[in-house]
Amino acid sequence: MANITIESLGNYRVLVSTADHALVADEPKGVGDGLGPDPYELLLGALGSCTSMTVLMYARRKGWPLQRVKAELSFGRIHARDCEDCEQSDGMIDQITLRLHLEGELDQAQRERLAEIATRCPVRKTLLGRPHIVDEVQ
Repeated sequence: MANITIESLGNYRVLVSTADHALVADEPKGVGDGLGPDPYELLLGALGSCTSMTVLMYARRKGWPLQRVKAELSFGRIHARDCEDCEQSDGMIDQITLRLHLEGELDQAQRERLAEIATRCPVRKTLLGRPHIVDEVQ
């Protein structure tokens, strides 16, 4: 189970702390001070890092020559009517684009399998599974 603590530091800056690590998150300059990634950048970072790690673990278990994984992610909102495979047909929908670059002497079958494995990352499953969020205000 993952546990983190978020503490406000001033303006919109927050300290994100885990048991062993800490980083600052912030809103972009103009709204905040721009001293750290914004909440959507953190979300994309979680998805990208989980996807990369999932692919690396699988390739290493198989003994495949995957040397490096690079994930590029973007977030935006698009008109639902522009989405071919979306259930929602009107209004705006959130869209995350993930581009995965696999470096190494992989054959086409290995690349295809790793593309499939990338979709099995636990963070992706959480995002697509509509997690239940319990709010407690003290």
